[in-house]
This record gives sequence, structure tokens and C-alpha cells, in this order.
Amino acid sequence: MTLFVAVVDYGMGNLDSVRRAVQLQGSTATTTADPQVISEADRIILPGVGAFGEAMINLRERGLDTTLTHQVLDERVPFLGICLGMQLMARSSTEHGNHEGLGWLDCAVVKLEPADTAERVPHVGWNEVHPAIDSPLFHDIDNDRDFYFVHSFHVATDDQDVVLATTPYAGGFNSAVGTRNMFGVQFHPEKSQQAGQILLKNFLTWKG
Repeated sequence: MTLFVAVVDYGMGNLDSVRRAVQLQGSTATTTADPQVISEADRIILPGVGAFGEAMINLRERGLDTTLTHQVLDERVPFLGICLGMQLMARSSTEHGNHEGLGWLDCAVVKLEPADTAERVPHVGWNEVHPAIDSPLFHDIDNDRDFYFVHSFHVATDDQDVVLATTPYAGGFNSAVGTRNMFGVQFHPEKSQQAGQILLKNFLTWKG
């Protein structure tokens, strides 16, 4: 059976590249802001590039915060947050003020702090991702494989059980988090060539 994947459109970022990357894996994918369509999806992907506060406003105005929370937490539909979409899974962010997130994970979004003068923020480009646990998201992906990043903030947490992968930049940050049926990645799998396609395949074929 072909999976139906909802790529959530809330006015933040280029969604078509994510949709096309999913379609390359043989799934049916659509970009949508319709809660009913999202409720019918076998998988949900929340991409995004931009400011955390604006993103939460957009989700709330469209009624997508409650739809996503119900589908992910109550119905346990497999979920993947990408870049800003991963950050929105957290309880809060300090980007341009203090903002409440979806609150699915006990995490906070904070600014990257360069560890030395050679590092730059925003963090843009390819960098290593090191799986912290044996997550199905990283099946068949080398331990130090490079993925593509574009971000100035990261997800911080004291709960190491939700840390799926880390990246050695700006003192080290969590580049993937998740638990149960929800996953989040700070990098862009749709821009990460073969490694990104493998990760998307792992998400789409994950059985729980």
C-alpha cells in the first residue's frame, strides 16, 4: 500500500523540495494546510525555515497546533519535524523573545554559541551527525555522515533519552531528537543527497 504523507504548509519555508524528496521514495505526498487532510495522513512532516514565534502564530491561526497534537500524541501518527519543524516540538524558544512551542518534548530552543573564532552563526553547510542511540531513523547511515544545516538556534534538553543524534559544532548540539512516534532533525534531509534520502526512507518505512 502506498503511504499518504502530509507535508504541513503553515507559510514557513520551501515545502516543495520536501514533497519531491518524499515522492522519490515512492510515497504519495501533498503540501497542505487542511486539518482534515492532515488527519487522514499515514505520515506527517513539518518542515520550516524562519522565526519560531511567527511559526507558532501561523500554526495557531490555521488551527494546526491542535490538529498536529491530536494526530501525533493521541493517534500516534509517525511525525518528522525538519529544521524549524523540529524546534517547534519543544516547549519554548528564546528566539526574538520568549515563545511557547507545541510542548511535545521537554526541550528549549536556544541560540548557538560559537566555541571559537573559526565557527560562524548561522551554522550553514555540511556537518557530521553522530547517532546517540540505535535509532531506526539512522539505520544504514554511517556514524559520521554529513548532512546539510542552515540554522542559528538549536534544541537543548537535560533529557538524554530524547537525544537521537548530536553534531560537533558550537560546543556540540542535538541534531536529532524524538521519542515514540515522533522524530525531529535540525538538518535538511531533502538537501542532504544520499544520506538524506536514506533517512527519509527510514522514516517512511518505520513500523513502530
